[in-house]
Amino acid sequence: METSSRMIAEAPLASVRTWGAPLVLMAVLLLLQLLGDAGREALCYDRAQIAAGQWWRLLSGSFVHLGWWHLFLNEMGLAVYVMLCPEPLPAAVWVRRLLVLSLGMSLGLYFFAPQLQTYVGMSGVIHGLFVLGLVPQVRRGDLIALGCLLYLLGKLGWEFFAGVPVSDEQALGGRVVLESHLFGALTALAYGVILRSFTRTETFSLKSGNDT
Repeated sequence: METSSRMIAEAPLASVRTWGAPLVLMAVLLLLQLLGDAGREALCYDRAQIAAGQWWRLLSGSFVHLGWWHLFLNEMGLAVYVMLCPEPLPAAVWVRRLLVLSLGMSLGLYFFAPQLQTYVGMSGVIHGLFVLGLVPQVRRGDLIALGCLLYLLGKLGWEFFAGVPVSDEQALGGRVVLESHLFGALTALAYGVILRSFTRTETFSLKSGNDT
C-alpha cells in the first residue's frame, strides 16, 4: 500500500518534470505570435541585419512564425516530441538545448546557405530535439525509437531529394527551409557527442552528469 501511494504521489511530479518546460516554451511561442508582423520582423533571422550587428536574430528567429498554421504545426511537433521522448529534463537543460540548437542551426544557414535572406520557425530546432531524444532510447534497445529515428533520417533525405509539396508551402505562407532541418539535426549530433548526452543522463553541470 505504501509503495502504491508513493507511485501515485510521484506520477504528477513526473508529469510536471516532463511537460513543464515544453508547455512554457509553447506558451512563449504563442505570445510571440500575438505580437504579429511587428514582432516577427523584429526577431526573425535576417541575414542583412545579422551582418549589421543584430546577432540576437541568430537565436530569436526560431521562436517566431509565418502565421498561425505555421505555429500550430510546430506546437504539435513539440507535443509529439515530448510523447515520444518523455525523459524529464531540468529547465536549465531545456534552455541550453534550445539556445545551442537555435544558434547552431542559424549559423549553418548563415555560412552555408548564403542565398537565404530571412527565416522563421522552430522546425529546425525540433528536428534537433528529436535527435537528442531518440538516440539515447535507440542505444537502450527501444525499437519504436529506432523506427522513429529511421523515419526522421529518411524524411531528411527525401526532403532534399524531392522537396516538399507546393500545397504545404502555400498553407504555411512561405518556402519551407529544408536546410534548417538538416542543420538542426547536425547541431544536435554535435551537441550529443560533445556533452555525451547520448550515453548519460544530461544535467546542467557538465561535471555532474551520471554515467548510464
